[in-house]
Amino acid sequence: MKPTYLTIFFVFSLFSTVCYAQLPPNFGPEYNDISQRDELTRTFISPLRVVWTSDPSGELIQSTDVLLKPGNSQSDMSRATQFCSIKSTESDTSSILLDYGKELHGGLQLVMGGSSRREPSLVRIRFGESLGEAKSETYNSDWLMGFSTDDHAKRDIVMEIPRTGLIEIGNTGFRFVRIDLLQPDTKINLKEARAILRIRDIPYLGSFKSSNARLDSIWLTGAYTAHLNMQEYLWDGIKRDRLVWLGDFHPEMATITNVFGYNEVVPRSLDLACEQYPLPNWMNNMSSYSMWYLIIHYDWFMQNADIDFLNQHKDYIVGLIDLIASKIDENGAETLSEFRFLDWPSTPNKEGVEAGYRALLVWAIKDAQELCKILNEKHAAQQCESSIEKLNKNIKGHNDLKQAAALMAVAGILDPSKACTEVIAVDGAARFSTFYGLYMLDALSMAGMQNKALDIIDAYWGGMLDMGATTFWEDFNIEWMENSARLDEFTPEGMNDIHGSFGDYCYPSYRHSLCHGWSSGVTAWLTKNVLGIKVMEPGCKTLKIEPHLGNLDWVEGSFPTPLGVVQVKHTKLPNGKIQSKIDAPEGIRIL
Repeated sequence: MKPTYLTIFFVFSLFSTVCYAQLPPNFGPEYNDISQRDELTRTFISPLRVVWTSDPSGELIQSTDVLLKPGNSQSDMSRATQFCSIKSTESDTSSILLDYGKELHGGLQLVMGGSSRREPSLVRIRFGESLGEAKSETYNSDWLMGFSTDDHAKRDIVMEIPRTGLIEIGNTGFRFVRIDLLQPDTKINLKEARAILRIRDIPYLGSFKSSNARLDSIWLTGAYTAHLNMQEYLWDGIKRDRLVWLGDFHPEMATITNVFGYNEVVPRSLDLACEQYPLPNWMNNMSSYSMWYLIIHYDWFMQNADIDFLNQHKDYIVGLIDLIASKIDENGAETLSEFRFLDWPSTPNKEGVEAGYRALLVWAIKDAQELCKILNEKHAAQQCESSIEKLNKNIKGHNDLKQAAALMAVAGILDPSKACTEVIAVDGAARFSTFYGLYMLDALSMAGMQNKALDIIDAYWGGMLDMGATTFWEDFNIEWMENSARLDEFTPEGMNDIHGSFGDYCYPSYRHSLCHGWSSGVTAWLTKNVLGIKVMEPGCKTLKIEPHLGNLDWVEGSFPTPLGVVQVKHTKLPNGKIQSKIDAPEGIRIL
């Protein structure tokens, strides 16, 4: 059975395309261009457990189990209705902390009964991706360990709530919610405290199931991570980085095409990026992210063969090629930008970053050259060829940086076996990163080291699961696991908080995002390398299916294409050979 969103939470309905709202007849035609139906759905989810209250005696906070029951978003004044009662004293607040079981994007709906006051009562709501964050203080003027921030989305809210009514709060990424009754000497009755999950209602057309349940969980967690970030546009984080970032976009798009197939959020986000960063600006003001723009277009065309969309971006693509070519001299030196960025963990290794940056440029120009052939842009294609020749005169060393070696292997300027034996495969999952992990895995598979890649996936992405992850993170270092408490547990004295005790650069402590789309690329890698499905011709008209099972006894799954869904099952026979069953729609050639 193919997994749908039901495998994660609930089935819900939504029109998944942007369209104008159907308004009541008393709205005139002047509203036609200023109204739009929300293309995302809202689903209400009751908490799975009450983690903690400030009143272990049960005298001030009673009947908390009421909050775990299904709700109906309707307050009432019936004496038969059950409520969770929360009392505060003249000097002390009362608090309750709820766990919704999985990372969510959205807010909180409170349904209130009567209270001891006729006036509204003051409460504090704190959202957290971890238990520690839900209890943390907010410190917006600086980034300090042990503090969270309200950057990009408000997670710490003080507000008044009605009695015998309903109110909705928040729009962020979270799993936990802490509610503090701040109003002194007050009793409130809480009927429901349901999370509002806001997400695209789209089927999981791609699937992955194997003899290793842990690997299946990794695939599905990556899929869900990307899914949550498919909001009006393709974000990289649902708590922080709620923006279209072109580099982060690439592994997310890889996951989307392998799980959902075509989705309008991809072309819409590329359109927006061009509007926000017209030439000669760099995408996101980073030259490396303009390189990713070219790679994204090539991969998107290979999956969908959408020539109309490619033509819409032709002027930008050709203009970007011209801009890049103008900054490369005959000896292969280039002056694109002083700021060289791959990902945050690679930043201290400046020599390695330089090598990786130039390798990324070669990869991007190679893909751009293929785009130019499709678009019949001969001059731009010649510019690409000339730029590659120049850059290859001046190849830098990887300086023991896994990110750089991976890009050099993918770009074809370093033998993959050499890249892996010298640096990528050394010390396993150590020095991996969530963003560039996909390209490190790609280099391992190019070197025929799929088994090593699977071991690293188990340790690295599996390590996040071991620490309580239900989505994959902005950054992760396996050394963080030592003497650390899970994110869904309180941190005992003498141990590290896996969320609050770590993080660096722009993501210290609780500012660290625990649902970051760039970490989802492992899902695409598993489909491509374990199921073995690779696109060889635009529009998926030709697929190469070459599975690598490693220690798996069997694996089965599906892959969405513009022509329909491909189903495969691979079984390892007693003699070690693999027996494959492939069901492909008409029009797809299998190699």
